[in-house]
Amino acid sequence: MRAVVQTVSRASVTVDGEVVGAISDGLLVLLGVTHGDTVATAATMARKVHELRILDDERSAAETGAPILVVSQFTLYGDTRKGRRPSWTAAAPAEIAEPLVTAVVEALRSRGATVATGRFRAHMLVESVNVGPRTVLLEL
Repeated sequence: MRAVVQTVSRASVTVDGEVVGAISDGLLVLLGVTHGDTVATAATMARKVHELRILDDERSAAETGAPILVVSQFTLYGDTRKGRRPSWTAAAPAEIAEPLVTAVVEALRSRGATVATGRFRAHMLVESVNVGPRTVLLEL
């Protein structure tokens, strides 16, 4: 599992002209799932995201109550080593990835986080205003 985590002053996801998820002053998490990921991997990723000390004064969303916007992003597993056209073979198929993205979201919520999401398998327009910018790649 991979996550790109960014501090944002605001972020939103729009699908078919409708905002389906939005936050202010929190974390935008682009989340990719690979074949070997499990519910245990999802729980570990949720803990890492929630406790990541990337906010002001080296604080975490767990400490500040900052909201989190989670957006499924299979392209984090794109492989371009053999040319210009990415291969997506390392990304888990939707049938595996969707329940694991949901598991990360549920694990964050069970930790007390306020979580907004994108919409799986939809053409999403993701907007964000980075703060810092502070961006971290988490990989399990």
